[in-house]
Amino acid sequence: MNAPLRRAGVVTLVLFGLLFANLNWVQAYKADDYRTNDFNRRVVVAQYERPRGVIEAGGTGLAQNKVTGDALKYLRVYPKKEAYAPVLGYRPVSLGATGIENSENDFLSGESDKLFADRVKDMFTGNNTGGGNIVLSLSTKAQETAYKELLNNERGVEKGAAVAIDPRTGAIQAMASIPSYDPNPLVSHDEKAAAAAYNKLLKDSDQPLLNRATQETLPPGSTMKVIVSAAALSDGYKTDTEIPAGSQYKESGAVIRNAEDEVCPGSQVTLKEALTESCNTGFAKLGVTLGRDKVVAMAKAFGFEDDSLTVGNLEGSGLPVAASHTGAIANPDGSVDKGALAQSSIGQRDVRMTAIQGALMAATVANGGKQMRPYLVQQELSPDRRTIYTANPKTARTPISESVASDLKDMMVSVVENGTGTKAKIKGYTVGGKTGTAQNAVGADPHGWFIGFAFNDKGEAVSAVCVMLENVSGGHASAEAARISGLIMKAAVGGGGD
Repeated sequence: MNAPLRRAGVVTLVLFGLLFANLNWVQAYKADDYRTNDFNRRVVVAQYERPRGVIEAGGTGLAQNKVTGDALKYLRVYPKKEAYAPVLGYRPVSLGATGIENSENDFLSGESDKLFADRVKDMFTGNNTGGGNIVLSLSTKAQETAYKELLNNERGVEKGAAVAIDPRTGAIQAMASIPSYDPNPLVSHDEKAAAAAYNKLLKDSDQPLLNRATQETLPPGSTMKVIVSAAALSDGYKTDTEIPAGSQYKESGAVIRNAEDEVCPGSQVTLKEALTESCNTGFAKLGVTLGRDKVVAMAKAFGFEDDSLTVGNLEGSGLPVAASHTGAIANPDGSVDKGALAQSSIGQRDVRMTAIQGALMAATVANGGKQMRPYLVQQELSPDRRTIYTANPKTARTPISESVASDLKDMMVSVVENGTGTKAKIKGYTVGGKTGTAQNAVGADPHGWFIGFAFNDKGEAVSAVCVMLENVSGGHASAEAARISGLIMKAAVGGGGD
């Protein structure tokens, strides 16, 4: 055999070897990936042969199934449409699921190891048992009040978010975002129509697919004063400690003024009065006095900079939460930028926060300094509604002592009773909170914030909330956020939405 033929034979053998190796790789290692791939039509048809588990809250089905006459036996249906979409997400035919539909997909589809016994039983009975059911922690009254009040707010705001939490457990009572979307067209069995509906939403400049409660980070304005107050109280300050104030404060090129001339015009103001009146100059000077390290450390202790948080199942995954940030607060050489620190201490400059982080701040104060890990999945139930899992509340962190939390509670109650947050009052409950008006882009209307909590007549912390409204026109941007917050907490504790 001549050399060229010999070389050709060797090349052929090598190619056959590679082909054989690839075939074995596919069969031994990749078969399961291909089998479960969303684009495998046989798998898709098989997935729709049995009903997907129901997602519910308060006895109301929020994600259900309807029998069809087409090749895919069951159609996913979302009866409440936009109100719950940011939490539920959707499960389309040929694309990945989102929201709770995604994070609890294995359980809802029946493929979870937790439902192994049910699958074995089906082998003997010949039944095609559906997937497991998910019970959410949401209060339907609070959720629907949050969505309705955001959507029909009195200031014509088109973008915003609201989160309410049980401070004692971390259970999410409400999570709403506007603008929202109807998930039903996205799960249509007409895949072209579903794709068209998705692309329309994707191209919408108002980003209705964005869950603003967990993913939008905006300057929080004066709600940041709760963090600075916590740092001061932890450093030995008392609620009646006097701090420097005044009508104006200049620091390293930054000029800080109060919202109105009558706010803390004197040279001194107590810490409690400063929070009640929302004294910008007082808190800007206080932040600089405390120093960057203490302010940033306290923010981090409350949950800022945490990019690992998910909200769903305490034993698994959930909706991802964007990290809140304080910003570098530094000059180019790394030294402290005192002007930036002054501005950051009143929630401006590079400080960014999510609505859920704001709710966690209020919940931590209400819960005596202990921050519970937030969750949405209250229970997992088998197809025959046996309890498989029940949420066991977990402490996430303890950023402040009980005594500091008590002082902060007293200061925040004063904000609602005597200061800028009066519209959050609820009859029969002790309500505390903090308003925030945040400047943003030049020429744009400010964002309005409110974080707060409610205690019942037994002294129990029953709800904590954060409402964020983007670009509020007409002045006092936080007043509407406070009003909506009060209604959400009232609904969460069983008082209805009126």
